Amino acid sequence: MTTHDEQAGLILLVEDNRQIAEMVGEFLEMKGYSVDYAADGVSGLHLAVSNSYDVIVLDLMLPGLDGLELCRKLRKEAKKSTPVLMLTARDTLEDKLVGLEAGADDYLVKPFEVRELVARLRALIRRDRRQVSTEVLTVGDMTLDTATLRLTREGQDLVVSPIGLKLLAILMRESPRVVSRRDIEREIWGDTLPDSDTLRSHLYNLRRVIDKPFARPLLHTIHSAGYRLADLESELASARQPA
Repeated sequence: MTTHDEQAGLILLVEDNRQIAEMVGEFLEMKGYSVDYAADGVSGLHLAVSNSYDVIVLDLMLPGLDGLELCRKLRKEAKKSTPVLMLTARDTLEDKLVGLEAGADDYLVKPFEVRELVARLRALIRRDRRQVSTEVLTVGDMTLDTATLRLTREGQDLVVSPIGLKLLAILMRESPRVVSRRDIEREIWGDTLPDSDTLRSHLYNLRRVIDKPFARPLLHTIHSAGYRLADLESELASARQPA
């Protein structure tokens, strides 16, 4: 009898390279995962929308519909929050930013070690399976309902990636305290830490949504210390009030 890994789950693998797909699929099944497979973007999107997967492993370059467009449609049109691990041969910061902006949670650059792929899948599944709290977090004029995942600022609904929501929840719970980069990374990715660009890329995309359209920033980088989410103008105004 096969002993299933405790974090095993259902994986959708969207990859047009048959050799890579067979290698990855066989290894995942050996580790106790169940794997659905699609060789093109259109079939992959249909499966992703029609089924509930623990993680989608998504190649960037696909026939019919590329990985970026598939991911955008999954997030914006189908409103699916399934974790997405993107496979790409492109390793520049700009390429990573584009992938994360499209809605990917993590990425792995080809060629990769299949053991690292499994480790990243485990981290994504652990994070996604954590019990959802029902608290409503507020910092300044921004509110996050952690049960419905509705994010608003000045009454406007904002759309960020699943990792972006996780980042916000961490920073909002700790506000106005500074949270170190290491603490954030371990909270989101566990022991399988991403490369140095990943957190920076997610924060860049997060700022673009929650701060740039508004009069004052809430997300602040504290040099050599970490990050904090705070309404600094309100803090200063309160500090000036006579005791």
